[in-house]
Amino acid sequence: MIFAAGLGTRLKPLTDTMPKALVPVAGQPLLWHVVMKLKEAGFERIVVNVHHLAQQIVDYLQQNNYFGMDIRISDETEKLLETGGGIKKALPLFDADSPVLIHNVDILSNVNLSAFYDYALQSNVDALLLVSQRKTKRYLLFDDEYILDGWTNIETGEVRSPYPGLEPADLKQLAFSGIHVISPSVFPLFKEMPDRFGIIDFYLKYCHQHAFLGYEYKKLQLMDVGKLETIDLAEQFINTL
Repeated sequence: MIFAAGLGTRLKPLTDTMPKALVPVAGQPLLWHVVMKLKEAGFERIVVNVHHLAQQIVDYLQQNNYFGMDIRISDETEKLLETGGGIKKALPLFDADSPVLIHNVDILSNVNLSAFYDYALQSNVDALLLVSQRKTKRYLLFDDEYILDGWTNIETGEVRSPYPGLEPADLKQLAFSGIHVISPSVFPLFKEMPDRFGIIDFYLKYCHQHAFLGYEYKKLQLMDVGKLETIDLAEQFINTL
């Protein structure tokens, strides 16, 4: 699943007239880069959620004959559902027996998606989150076995966890990449969530009951193309991958 429903407010004024997913980088839309990466990794079915200027994304995919893949649209034009709600709405479009790889449309990286997905299958975990050591304000917190225990904002000192008194200093603090795999084993839990919620809220709510594993990729090269000033840098970045 490709998250392409965001408003792209940090990319204004470009996103006043086009959705973030169609913002060009190195001559092709962000959506193209992610679709091609998934296709090269062997994925055959993709669900794309849409909200802001949704018809432009639908038209783009149609004009390109869906790149020869089974690409389905999860329509959120009436209400933006955030990352967790987006997955919940799209559940009927997934194969009910297969884990789903989730990928933000504005993330470019050197990760081998096929190997990452295979690792999720072999690990038999409820979710596998691609994480790395990079500077950010918000970190996921993992124990020595890379099991998710909580979340912290190092700027405000806020800690969120089902475990009382959790000390971030005692745990691995790793940055989430926006790439993860969710097992069908936890699909039923989405029924207990509201229509609109963030996927990190979901992970934090159930991490004491289910195996949500962090996958630390030591050589991860990743760029979040979320701001205007990152577009030129992204073109250079793509050339290095």
